[in-house]
Amino acid sequence: MSLKKIHDDQPKEFKFSNENLKKAENILKRYPEKNKKSAVMPFLYLAQRQNNNWIPLAAMKYIAKFLSMPYISVYEIATFYTMYNLAPVGKYFVQVCTTTPCLLRGSDKIVKLCKEKISHKENEISKKGNCSWMEVECLGACVSAPMIQINDDYYEDLDEKSTIKILDSILNDKPLKPGSFRGRKNTAPENKPVLNGEKHA
Repeated sequence: MSLKKIHDDQPKEFKFSNENLKKAENILKRYPEKNKKSAVMPFLYLAQRQNNNWIPLAAMKYIAKFLSMPYISVYEIATFYTMYNLAPVGKYFVQVCTTTPCLLRGSDKIVKLCKEKISHKENEISKKGNCSWMEVECLGACVSAPMIQINDDYYEDLDEKSTIKILDSILNDKPLKPGSFRGRKNTAPENKPVLNGEKHA
């Protein structure tokens, strides 16, 4: 079981918005009726997006009833996976990868900047109330290290200067476009390929 902290201030009720209810019905079409509980993970994600980036207990109970499954089963899934937030994280949730490839390329400096710009402690909402940050394990973009994930987006090939610009942009609610901050497309090499010690076009 995860050691995630459950938020103390919980809403009493939750239900999908009309838009998300339609999305939920479309998700259910992917599964046989007898296996509809398989939709629990995308349902949790819908709830998180609808509820300002975190999932309250009322949403877990609502999803359990919607899918005719035990509430504890929904709770176990929500507390196990790191992609689900069980307490407010703000409009922009910054996840800093500090696994070896990112650490070797300077993710410790990114952590320092998050402490200076957002909050001194992990999982603590910024003074403006719109973002928080935390260290995480590998996000699978090692070739673009160091990198951070903000909500669903990857910001890659970072240095201190680009990180400051990104953090300032979310603090001012004007997020920069995600992607490589060294101008690379996907994981393309930064320089022209080298063959036998000579550069080729």
